[in-house]
Amino acid sequence: MPLSRVVGALLLAALAAGLTGDVGAKVFYSMDQALRFAFPDASTIEKETLFLSEPEVRQVESLARARLESRMIPVHIGKQNQRLLGYAMVDVHVVRTQPEAVLIVLEPDGVIASTTLLAFDESLDYLPPGRWLRQFDRKTLRPDLALGQEIVAITGATLSTSGVTDSVRRALAVYQVKLAPKKR
Repeated sequence: MPLSRVVGALLLAALAAGLTGDVGAKVFYSMDQALRFAFPDASTIEKETLFLSEPEVRQVESLARARLESRMIPVHIGKQNQRLLGYAMVDVHVVRTQPEAVLIVLEPDGVIASTTLLAFDESLDYLPPGRWLRQFDRKTLRPDLALGQEIVAITGATLSTSGVTDSVRRALAVYQVKLAPKKR
């Protein structure tokens, strides 16, 4: 199993348990806290695991212009009674040598509602600020959703911001391939 998957699994386990010290990451929000922020009006938040076929993996990677680490994609679905509020996906990846966990919340139509860093284990000097993360709000997957184009880069935090941008593009691509209502 690749190191990034092992680190990601450990970090996700820590997030799910609400722990911070065992893996050494700076955990800003537990998974429960993040989901409550993502869907404050939800009566239920369901967890579903999407399984991508090989052709779907290739399609997601092509749309995202970023590699997927797994064919299994956990998605949290916020609902108020039976009304869909949106989807939340956590993307964990390695920046330099340490993990970063990003929560991407999508509205039912696939527009980004919010992007939040859940955990970051690199030096805080490389941490993208909240105002930078808000650049993704109301965005959809387009070719110019990239650093140096629609997304402003941060000098000195190139790898961190690149990782977040890839996370957002992966979530949007997964939405397009697996969650978007099929046109008839």
